[in-house]
Amino acid sequence: MSTTLRDAFSVTRFSFWTGVMLSTLVGSALYVVTTRSIESDVRERFVRHAKYAQAGIDMRLNSYTDLLRGAASVLQSGDTISHRQFHDYVHGLHLARNYPAVDTLNFATWVREDQRPAFEQEFTRELQAFLGPGAHPVITPSGVRPAYLVVTYIEPDATNTRLYGLDLMSNPYFRAQLAQSRDDGMLRASGRPIAALSASNDNHLGMRLPVYRHGTRLTSAEQRRDAYLGSLGIAFSLPKLLHGVMDEMPVTGVRMTLFDVGPREMIEDDTSTWPKVLFDSHGTAAIPTPPLDTGSGVFTAALPLHFNGRTWQAIYSAPKARLYTDFDTYYPRLMMAFGFLGSVLMYALLHMLTSSRRAALALAQEMTSELRESQDKLQLSHQKLRRLADHAYQIKELERKRIAREIHDDLGQSLLALRIDAELLSGRTKGTHSHLYKRARATVLQIDTTIKSVRQIINDLRPTVLDLGLSAAVEWQVDQFQRRTGIQCEIQDDHGEIALPDHCATAFFRILQESLTNIVRHANATRVKVELRLHGGWLSLTVCDNGCGLPPGGRNKHGSFGLVGIEERIVILGGTCAVFSEPGGGTTVVVSAPVVGGLAPAFPQQQEQGPSSAVI
Repeated sequence: MSTTLRDAFSVTRFSFWTGVMLSTLVGSALYVVTTRSIESDVRERFVRHAKYAQAGIDMRLNSYTDLLRGAASVLQSGDTISHRQFHDYVHGLHLARNYPAVDTLNFATWVREDQRPAFEQEFTRELQAFLGPGAHPVITPSGVRPAYLVVTYIEPDATNTRLYGLDLMSNPYFRAQLAQSRDDGMLRASGRPIAALSASNDNHLGMRLPVYRHGTRLTSAEQRRDAYLGSLGIAFSLPKLLHGVMDEMPVTGVRMTLFDVGPREMIEDDTSTWPKVLFDSHGTAAIPTPPLDTGSGVFTAALPLHFNGRTWQAIYSAPKARLYTDFDTYYPRLMMAFGFLGSVLMYALLHMLTSSRRAALALAQEMTSELRESQDKLQLSHQKLRRLADHAYQIKELERKRIAREIHDDLGQSLLALRIDAELLSGRTKGTHSHLYKRARATVLQIDTTIKSVRQIINDLRPTVLDLGLSAAVEWQVDQFQRRTGIQCEIQDDHGEIALPDHCATAFFRILQESLTNIVRHANATRVKVELRLHGGWLSLTVCDNGCGLPPGGRNKHGSFGLVGIEERIVILGGTCAVFSEPGGGTTVVVSAPVVGGLAPAFPQQQEQGPSSAVI
């Protein structure tokens, strides 16, 4: 025994190195999984920062769009507006504080060729009244055109006279955009940086909104053209706009590169690469667009942005090292150590358990032979007990049958003879001996009561209806149960009479009796359903009630042998027994057993009786 245990718990060189290798693999796997998980979390955090910055840009663009619409509403609120009024309005906006990226607000007046002389005279007069007698605006570029869109007001830098008189319609690209904006009343964004304001990596963009005459209908393109007064525009610095957003990001070292990826239009001699780079936070005047950051050590996120009809794309990039914390750096190593040590301990425990199992198996093998012998003896004893129980049931039923037959033949014959004599005596004394007649009639009634009692005793011992077949016996038993208890019963038997061996029919009948007795004693039911079914050589009996059901543990209740007797009877027949019950949901007992034979012809309604038989 000691040698077996020592061999089972010994540690070999192979098992030692196997444990080391497995622990190393587990630790390495945990390190890789943890590293990837942390990298995924950090990437997700970086993308959230980028989306937050994108939302900030979108919010600022919307605020500048609202500024442009508000100024347009002021211009359209009256019939006329002077340069002084426009100047006072823009001055009250405090652009440097509230809209730091805005360069200028400007208004361009719509002038047809036939209106040009009068416009130039009025334009010069108003500008000299506002800026002084030295102002002499000229429509540029020179030349005769059918119509002009002349820059008339410029704020807040009103003294910058170099833009006064600029004809925006002289540029073919802007001419098409401004004409379309005039006809549909929609706001248009600049597809290219403003050349007069932009420099290397310092692009300025613009938005323009048409302005119409106050109080006119604007339901069609023709009505808009007739009411068209001009175009209000806003120019803003893209670096100022975006640097403010980048400063709010909680991660340092993030680079943002903004591209215009909308439709590409050629503006004069613009042959720059596409998509157009509008802004690069790492760009300089010497190198405005350095190559994008790439590689395994960089996180990148590309997000779309819509700018009043133009589609932009912002690419955010940052070194991974800027986003990792000290915990993110050391956590994978900690998990690797934990995985290695944990695997070593787990392997040691597994080795101990395996060794224990081997030792237990070795000990169990020594006891197997004795256990098998004991099991065989127990099985043989169980079979003998079951055969003995079957024999006892058969002897019991045969004895009941014999006693019932003797009572029927002997006691029944005697009671019948007494009744005949008492009936004759009653008939002869009727009218002549009243007192004797009454005693004779009382005797007849007493004999009838005794005959009924004898019938009940015979039926309790073994109902004679069993001689007519199981179906008839079941129907009789259910009818007796319903009349005795008042519980509504339903029988379902679609097979007619079934030919069964006597012991099999008796067993099913006793099972039905026991089931109905249990219902009366314990179920408190109001409905009972009995079903008898023959299928595939197996006969099934189902008894179902709507009572209170079996309580937990009620099936194995001490001193209760009803269900045990049912199970034992059906097992003796080689069948099965199943009991389904829920508290408050009723109880169903289903028994099935293989039977020999099938449907039998119905019994005749009348049977011949021998000369010595008596009907009880």
